[in-house]
This record gives sequence, structure tokens and C-alpha cells, in this order.
Amino acid sequence: MTPMLSYLVCATPRSGSTLLCRTLDQTGVAGHPEEYFEALHRSGLPRRPHEYFDADRHANIVERLAFREMPDGMAEPNPLWHPDTYDQYLAWALEQGTTPNGVFGAKLMWGYLGDFAQLLRGIDGMAERPLPEVLARAFPGLRYIQITRENKIRQAVSLWKAVQTQSWKREPGEAQRPVELVFSFRAINYLVRLLTAHDASWDAYFLGLGYEPLKVTYEELAESTDAVIRRVLEHLGIPAPAELEIESPELSVQADEVSEEWVRRVDEHLRALEAPEPV
Repeated sequence: MTPMLSYLVCATPRSGSTLLCRTLDQTGVAGHPEEYFEALHRSGLPRRPHEYFDADRHANIVERLAFREMPDGMAEPNPLWHPDTYDQYLAWALEQGTTPNGVFGAKLMWGYLGDFAQLLRGIDGMAERPLPEVLARAFPGLRYIQITRENKIRQAVSLWKAVQTQSWKREPGEAQRPVELVFSFRAINYLVRLLTAHDASWDAYFLGLGYEPLKVTYEELAESTDAVIRRVLEHLGIPAPAELEIESPELSVQADEVSEEWVRRVDEHLRALEAPEPV
């Protein structure tokens, strides 16, 4: 099915995008927003844990993470995914992500946007076109939603835990994978800067586009999921079903005592760095 209306949830890792997309999916009228476009151009796969860091600047962090692969072994690219025939994969994603009312949704991280644009420009008629035009041609009636997380330290702590465990979401009752978690102020502080920069890059993209996306935060989504979802539907111009009852998907909260301890330690490190030197 070719969608009549498309939207991209523009996000950064651990920003609440999974909660937002799963809840939108549950409405039955807002597409099936998944992360269809997270494959790197060189591999057809998402980033591995160590690829979140710079091999030259963070050699010890990369060394620590390099051996950690996906829990079920090395993943394989989608059979339809290939740079030379990416139009076939795009058509599959559009079909998968569209609900019967003609609405398509997908999640897109800033960190994958460059690779995604490169793949789209390999499709006939897309080469050399500016990014907004490439996206508009790929997704009919495109609109944008941006989700951010105000507390960047908590977001970075969550991401640092996730790259160590390779556990990006947990279903209720699912046990945490038995991985030794190691605190690293250097890694978390770097991820704070990275996530902040990616949010700023989305802001710059929309500023250049002259478009004001609907902006929501993790914090307001957690506080009132119903209100946020109804705002999104209104922004997209999708009538909410009369019988719609919005419930948060059953995702286990992954913040725990370890998270709280690490947030406290990061705060202490930052206060020590900001303390004035004795005269």
C-alpha cells in the first residue's frame, strides 16, 4: 500500500521513542512506526556497541565493548536490503509501516540519517537532491515529530547501560541479561555531549527546512501518555477513533538502583570539575 500520509519520529537513543512509537501503533490509525532505517551503509546492520565511540579518542572504551555482540549472535541484514536495490527495501518498509487508512510511520535516529540519505540517493531520480527533498519524495505527505529527553545525564546513563548489555527494551518479566556493568564517567560524559549534539542537529535541520515539528519530551510522555498521543494525532490530522483508549505499552522500566547510583556519581564528577580552584 502506498501511504497518503507519512511521518517520521525524529529521535536520539533512549529518548522515549520506543514508548511513543509503540503507543502510536496501538491506536490502529497511525501506521506501524518502527526503526526500519537503522542500517549502516557499509554493513546493512545497526551499530555494534563499540561503534558509538571514536576508536582513536576512546580506545579503552572501544576495546571493552568490541567483543560484545548481539545476544543471539551476529545479526544478518534484511534479505531485501542492498544498496544497489534499496528501492525494494524502501517499498517493503512502506508496506510494513502503513495502516489500512493510508498512514505510514517510522522512527529515525540522527545518527543513522547520513547513511539513510546515502542509500536513498542511490535510488533512480534521487541522486544529488537535497536531503529534505529526498525524504519528501520517499515518504508521501511527510510530517515530522521530534522527541527529546530533557535530562541528558539520565539519557546518557541509560545508553551506556544499553550498549553494554545490548538490551534496548525489556518486556515485562524479562530478566536483565547477565552482563557485568562498568561505570565510566568518560563514556557517559561523552554520550551526554553526543546526544546533545544530535538533538541540536535535528533542530538545525528543521530550522533550515523552515518547518516546526511537533516536539514532545520523554518526561511529558511518561507523565501523560494519553495527552501526548492525542497531540500527535491532532498534529498529523488523523481523527482519533471514538472508542480510543490509550494505555502505555507494557515495557519494563530499565532505570534501577545502578542507574540512580551512576547519575549520582556523574553529578559528583561534574560538580568537582566545576568547583573553583583554591586561591
